Amino acid sequence: MPGSICELAAGSILTPPDSAALAQFGDGFGQRVLLTVDTEEEFDWNAPFRRDGYGLEHVGEIARFQSFCEEIGARPVYLVDWPVANDPRAVEIIGDAVKRARADVGVQLHPWVNPPFEEEVTARNSYAGNLPHELEAAKFTALRDTIEAAFGTAPQIYRAGRYGLGERSAQMLKDAGIAIDTSVRSLFDYSAQHGPDYTHHPLAPYWVDDERALLELPITSIYWGVLRQLGKQIHRAQRHVPTLFGGLSRFNLLERIALTPEGVSTEEALRGIDIALDEGLPLLVLSLHSPSIAPGHTPYAKTAEDVAGIYDWLRAVYGYLDKRGVASASVADILNAVER
Repeated sequence: MPGSICELAAGSILTPPDSAALAQFGDGFGQRVLLTVDTEEEFDWNAPFRRDGYGLEHVGEIARFQSFCEEIGARPVYLVDWPVANDPRAVEIIGDAVKRARADVGVQLHPWVNPPFEEEVTARNSYAGNLPHELEAAKFTALRDTIEAAFGTAPQIYRAGRYGLGERSAQMLKDAGIAIDTSVRSLFDYSAQHGPDYTHHPLAPYWVDDERALLELPITSIYWGVLRQLGKQIHRAQRHVPTLFGGLSRFNLLERIALTPEGVSTEEALRGIDIALDEGLPLLVLSLHSPSIAPGHTPYAKTAEDVAGIYDWLRAVYGYLDKRGVASASVADILNAVER
């Protein structure tokens, strides 16, 4: 049976789950929000991937960002990759927040900058799940062990850089004691770039395996507009008619809203939040890239004004979530509340 829990138990997160796999949370959990930060090196997003030449200039700004999060009631999850895990400033800043229980630390794998270096650096190999399983696992293990040694705590949450899961990534995570994956970006298809297709994955958290040892927390994206119930089918059709979705968006017939301050307006985000909450989504998963908290490192934060806009977005979104009774969640909150 395609998509059944039995199939998923074989080790793939790439197949959308059966409805029986959807996770349930205890009555006291309510509706929560999780802020995930892809905490990574700076590199040119428009250039070919390379093992060297990256920067970490923005790392000092994480202290300001953390203070801001504490001010607005957010508890960030820093999904740390190899360059950041080996940077003493990052370890000091993030480690302090983790020790004070004001943040969590997790794993994010950028294979092109993460040893062992055995593969050719290509766009296809930038998705860790495309690598031979033994190499994907070796890179992951090296990073996970480095994070545990640096921060003094075993990470329990993972995100594949570029959302690059593979057929055997789930078993790799389970073997390492990872309890949560948050690599699935629902409603997005990266197959044209050699990556996964998450078009038909659910928005709600679900169990990857029938033992209920690995929980998937999809990054939240919402369809908005009068045609939103047909959003997945329309995105499929866009493979053959590339301009289709853009035209529908211009006429407010269908819009895909990702809950991120990077390229998404506050007004759009609030519309998406209303839809998600009104449909009963138990957990909103927000995301952004750490280099965007300093100007000049990502397409979304080219100037100081752009960075200020990201802070304004977060302030407005968390203010609105507070009004709607949505509290921040930690990794421990989620694991303690989910019903197995």
